[in-house]
Amino acid sequence: MGKGFFTQSACVLLSRPAVLDEVVSLLGETGIVKRTDDRPASDDMAGPSVVLAFRPEVNGYVDVDIQNRPWPDHMGDPKAEPMLFGAWSMGHFGPFTFPGNLQRAAEQSWGWKAGREIPERHRAFIRIRSTYVFGAQDETRLMPDDYDPLGELVFVTRVARRLLDHPAALAYFNPNGETLRERAALEDRDAASPPPLDVWTNVRLFNPGNGWLLMDTVGMSQLDRQDCEACFPEESNDPGEIDAFLRNVCLYLMEAGDVIKDGHTVDGPRGARWRARHIEEPLVSPPRPTLRLFPADAQPPPELER
Repeated sequence: MGKGFFTQSACVLLSRPAVLDEVVSLLGETGIVKRTDDRPASDDMAGPSVVLAFRPEVNGYVDVDIQNRPWPDHMGDPKAEPMLFGAWSMGHFGPFTFPGNLQRAAEQSWGWKAGREIPERHRAFIRIRSTYVFGAQDETRLMPDDYDPLGELVFVTRVARRLLDHPAALAYFNPNGETLRERAALEDRDAASPPPLDVWTNVRLFNPGNGWLLMDTVGMSQLDRQDCEACFPEESNDPGEIDAFLRNVCLYLMEAGDVIKDGHTVDGPRGARWRARHIEEPLVSPPRPTLRLFPADAQPPPELER
């Protein structure tokens, strides 16, 4: 699944249901071009909402709607819950969401331990989604010629930051990058340099029990870039250093594009060289193409050779 009707998304998880007047109060009237009250607050496609102007000259808008039910982490059964499954498959919960994303975000909430309890505490959420096809004709392109994923993601994050002032707000949740962040993590981050990849993307750690560790990123697809995997011997590497290494590689790819090819080597922690390989299917969900990196002087286990 890629960018389609909606091109970016984010959520604010709440401890109680919300009403649309609360959302309007937090956003302010400026920028609101449409308000819709007559939808149920559990409609999979769209609940009560307001539409914000983002780039109206190219039909760019951001929809903010209320969902007064917990995040549907299972994303629906095609037979028992066809509307929910259809909404998920069409990107209404985010263009790169995959079942279990909230659970994985909580399990991998290394920088904010309180985030691990958020799924159990939340009861509702506010959904933020950007689009260029509201009211457009069938032949309209999904994105403009000068599409800017970074600027778009910054705008969506600013909206989320305002909504985190809701009295029932628990956390910012990015379902595409599987991140959970507290309000302080978003303070003045959209104007930061380098961009706040830690808000939009997660770095995760896994131990397959074979003497090697796996760390990966999830969420770079929001910026039209591949995620990265790092596979490395447990005894000779520091996961904290690998975290920084992956962030630096992602930042480089964001700025330079797909310039690391199969067999290329890059500088890793402590001056070590790491070899790159493009992989169509990663070792851990969600499914997506990744750039796998492993120490050039180490022989990976057979399961990492595929």
